[in-house]
Amino acid sequence: MMSDDAECDKKVTKSESEWRDKLSPEGYHVLREKGTERAFTGAYWDLKVNGMYRCAACGEPLFSSETKYDSGSGWPSFYEPADANSVAEQADHSHGMIRTEVSCRKCDSHLGHVFPDGPPQSGLRYCINSASLAFEADDAES
Repeated sequence: MMSDDAECDKKVTKSESEWRDKLSPEGYHVLREKGTERAFTGAYWDLKVNGMYRCAACGEPLFSSETKYDSGSGWPSFYEPADANSVAEQADHSHGMIRTEVSCRKCDSHLGHVFPDGPPQSGLRYCINSASLAFEADDAES
């Protein structure tokens, strides 16, 4: 019998057809095709409610509202993940730029990018698409 910890660590894998059925068209484009929503258009770029931002594809907790800040970029920005093991980072050389892509470690969905121009707490800015997130307000907020 598998422990709860082992169950939580399992990768989420689905066919692209299953992802397409589960996600909205915009969510599929961002999470599975590495798309980007337009700045200042996502549901969470200016949300100021306490809670947890989870992966919209698999529900993995990714970022706490405690680390969210207004970067002025038009996307939700965080200075660190909720858990260092919840996100993966890899080099992204698309569109003629050198960036670091951030993805959900549990389901490999694209979240956004991380840049070295964040606040003093970490010096990092995790610039994340709202379409890649599902927000869960703290009990006191709901």
